[in-house]
Amino acid sequence: MKVLVIGGGAREHALCRSLSLDPDVTALYCAPGNAGIAEVAELHPVDALDGDAVARLATDLGAELVVVGPEAPLVAGVADAVRAAGIPCFGPSGEAAQLEGSKAFAKDVMAGAGVPTARSYVCTTPAEIDAALDAFGAPYVVKDDGLAAGKGVVVTDDVEAARAHALACDRVVIEEFLDGPEVSLFAITDGTTVLPLQPAQDFKRALDDDEGPNTGGMGAYSPLPWADPKLVDEVMDSVLQPTVDELRRRGTPFSGLLYAGLAITSRGVRVIEFNARFGDPETQVVLARLKTPLAGVLLGSANGTLDELPPLKWRDDAAVTVVIASHNYPGTPRTGDPIEGLDDVAAQDAPHAYVLHAGTKREGDAIVSAGGRVLSVTATGKDLADARERAYTAAARIRLDGSHLRTDIARKAAEG
Repeated sequence: MKVLVIGGGAREHALCRSLSLDPDVTALYCAPGNAGIAEVAELHPVDALDGDAVARLATDLGAELVVVGPEAPLVAGVADAVRAAGIPCFGPSGEAAQLEGSKAFAKDVMAGAGVPTARSYVCTTPAEIDAALDAFGAPYVVKDDGLAAGKGVVVTDDVEAARAHALACDRVVIEEFLDGPEVSLFAITDGTTVLPLQPAQDFKRALDDDEGPNTGGMGAYSPLPWADPKLVDEVMDSVLQPTVDELRRRGTPFSGLLYAGLAITSRGVRVIEFNARFGDPETQVVLARLKTPLAGVLLGSANGTLDELPPLKWRDDAAVTVVIASHNYPGTPRTGDPIEGLDDVAAQDAPHAYVLHAGTKREGDAIVSAGGRVLSVTATGKDLADARERAYTAAARIRLDGSHLRTDIARKAAEG
């Protein structure tokens, strides 16, 4: 099978790495990719938001499966254009991707499906915003209705900060605060059958001990030793399957990756948000643990044949990923700094630890930073403590001027 992956972040590097290890994949392409992905896939330039351009590239390459990584191309309808060209595509239609593209649409789907979530108001005027903030009180949870690359949510005790964020959005969802730990659970679906993956937990705040501003994610780990063993089954029954069934009932079937961001509250599981694609950085740890070859599962989603596949197989190993971010991230990051130490990790830490590239590019013989989150250092081990030690040992070999990372990824879970 010839596979084309669309995107250029660490999520796409994780996908490409897994696909490159799949014996059924005879050719692997990525567009536009990054410096790390170039080591496992042939790179091609493309405007990832231009569905016709993506479909043309897939046709020219003879791709038999296209995997759309990021949310923006999905919401823009790139998967529709690829399917219209007669090529199987992993990823929801533009209409179904509104599950991530619009918080208000997602809330409406959840209401129709009876999915447990936070009570919320959709606001478009200052008066509605003030009424909603007053109704819920602190801590305030304010979400931009549209795509915001993981940075459209503000959680604060400061009503003025909450109001300022709300007023800066065209349309905003204000909702009750959900207590309890957060869990990310991915499921691969073809619009009818739903295959849950292993749960993971990510770390959204920029600094240790969950301090600092929200980011796209500074690290993740899997499995979750503290979670109820019945969690996946419960979420399948109460969240994932009802959502897929509701979207099919509405005439907007969802195929691809359904990502449920969950809060394990004192009153049970509640959905914080849905995403329409693999999450970053959770994908890095979930795919590190997946034993089943990836391409056939993604093709089963694209072709509507997931019910014919055997159950997914998982490694017993734990996995931890630590994000190395640019100077000033999540503010405007500094780019163009040389990255050193990548060869040292490959020489000394493989195969248990490896580096997945996010914001990188090649300049001559050097690899330089080209984004906010630059690298995801990922490691596996017999347990979380072992995986964590390997990840941080490898991360310490990387040299990137002004960069920062969290030192507490998976620490509490590893200590039990």
